[in-house]
Parts: sequence; structure tokens; C-alpha cells
Amino acid sequence: MIYEISNQFFTAKIDSLGAQLISLKGCGGHEYLWVGNPEYWREHAPVLFPIVGALRENRTRIDGRWYEMNRHGFAKSREFTLKERGEDWLALSLESGVETKAMYPFDFELLVTYSLTDGGIATRFTVKNTGERPLPYSVGGHPGFNLPVDEEAEFEDYTLQFQQPESQACPEIDLGTGLIHGERKGFRLEGKEIPLQHSLFYQDALVFEHLNSQTVRIVNKKSGRGIEMDFAGFPMLGVWSAVNDGPYVCLEPWTGCATLTTEGDEFREKKGMTELAPGGQAEHSFTVRVLGRLED
Repeated sequence: MIYEISNQFFTAKIDSLGAQLISLKGCGGHEYLWVGNPEYWREHAPVLFPIVGALRENRTRIDGRWYEMNRHGFAKSREFTLKERGEDWLALSLESGVETKAMYPFDFELLVTYSLTDGGIATRFTVKNTGERPLPYSVGGHPGFNLPVDEEAEFEDYTLQFQQPESQACPEIDLGTGLIHGERKGFRLEGKEIPLQHSLFYQDALVFEHLNSQTVRIVNKKSGRGIEMDFAGFPMLGVWSAVNDGPYVCLEPWTGCATLTTEGDEFREKKGMTELAPGGQAEHSFTVRVLGRLED
């Protein structure tokens, strides 16, 4: 089912399948979220849970048994139920069951809440351990944004800007397996800015960890238009677009990542894994703000 929320600045649509945001339009009708053209990438903003990225051979070991799970987990392909809603917000819920336990043998509830603001939209993931043993998980967002934002601009007119100066090398990702090379490094960020070009993503996502910055933006420096994300509280950030020169860029806040080539297959020992005590819950939020709205 498709739900719609709105305020005086934006209208958003959310699909109960995967609790996925599928549209974010300004009051003048301009679409800021990636349109999901299957020629490039058919998704819009999938929810990543209980893993981010790929497992080695799509399987992992939990408490002595092997379980299979596809890249980015199963939440994006599960039907969520409406928990609560208002005019400009809603919360959708996914609870564990027989089918999820065949892949992930834990009791949980994942609550995804979307709230429109005067600048854009906020997303909150609430993870609850409803079982009697510790709950290991990773969670992340994967929203894509249409580029160019300006009607007469080009993809290369935009730049990725960080809030603070940065100095780190992104790990290489194996294009065949999706695993992250634990030792080999690729693109290196020095400073606050990366001019966008499609070739940046020919080796998959740029993956950053423990950045000094808590915000990142995609912006046209001439017009000032673009998208800004506040990802405070997420230790990792992925920046991605398809290798086929897709006209969009994803900004992805993560709590964990794909399996490293240098680590084993024990689920609880994966890099970035969060573990909740029985009865516990945790929240992870990020906010998207539109810069220089076309409607203004």
C-alpha cells in the first residue's frame, strides 16, 4: 500500500513494501528523490536491515548454524504494517515471524518513522529486541536523489561537500562478491570536497568511516541547489551511483557494512555489528534537507 504525507512545503509517498520512501516532492511538484528508473536502478530508498551490504556467499553463521540472507537483508522485501500516522508523519512496523527466522533467528521489531520538516524529511529507525537473548544487527538508509536538480545543469556540475576537512582512504569493494577488501584501499578523500563524476562509482560505493563531519551535501556551487544529509549517530557513510552512469546519487548512512575479506562469517563478530540486550531498543536517525528549493 502507498501512503502519502504532506506539509506546506513537501509531499512524500511511502510504500508499505519495505517501508520504502518512493517520492519526495516540493510544493511546486519537483521530484527530489530518485525516480526508480529500472534502466539504471529500480529502487528509490530501500531500508537496510538486519545487514548492510553483502555476506560472503550470501550466508552467515549464527549460534553454530548457517543462515542465508541476500545483500542488504530482508526488510526491503517485506510488507510492513502501519503503526501510527499523522498528516505529516507515519510509522511502519516489521515484526519477526517464521519467514524472517529462517534467515535471522531472532525476535525483533523494526519501526521506520518518516516525518516531514520545513526543509525536507527525517527518517528514524527504531530497533527493538522482543526476545530473550541478545539481538545483533546492522541498519542503514539508501536514499537516492535525482541529479541534476537544476533543469539545465549536468551531473558534473555538482560536488560532494563535507562539513569538516577529512583525510581517509575508502576501502575497495569487490564488484563480483560485494565484499569489502579489509586491506586494499581505493579513492582517497583529502579536504572537504569531491567533484562528482560517474567514474567515481565504477568500483562501487565510496565508503567512509568515523568522519569528522556529521553532514554531507550534494550541491551545485553556482546555483546553491542540492541535497544535504545529517547522518550524526551513524559511524559509516556510503556514497553510490550505478556503474551505468545513472542520473542520481545515493547518500547512505550505515551502522555496519558488508563482510570484510579479512574477517570470518560469524554474524555477531561482523564489523559494525550492534547488539541489543533482551527488552532493549535503539534509535538511529538521519535527516534530508533540500537546498535552494526550486519552489522558492
